[in-house]
Amino acid sequence: MDADRQLALVVRAYRFMAYLTGTVLIILCFVGIPLQVFANNLVIVKYVGTAHGIFYIIYVVVAFAMTRLVRMKLASPGTVIVLAAGTIPILTFFVERWVTHKYIDPALAASAARTTVPATVTR
Repeated sequence: MDADRQLALVVRAYRFMAYLTGTVLIILCFVGIPLQVFANNLVIVKYVGTAHGIFYIIYVVVAFAMTRLVRMKLASPGTVIVLAAGTIPILTFFVERWVTHKYIDPALAASAARTTVPATVTR
């Protein structure tokens, strides 16, 4: 797989996992935990909490791959924020938008520029 297709695939996977992880965390925090505390109902916390844990692990792996492909510095605050965003409700949505504008869009534009440059023909 060439680097341009790999970048596009990882970016798509990152966006999907960011929205999925964020949505599941919102359901867990704003529906599941209140039901657990006030109604003694553990069903949502049990299943949604487990799902969030699994999705968050996948999110961290995909987000780390994305940070490497868009050339974010390894231990920079930005990389740490991206990786930790799945632990705070609604933060994944804001971080995904920030990363898209600051890192992903320029990386995709550079990738597109490399593929649209015509090859020189020698005779």
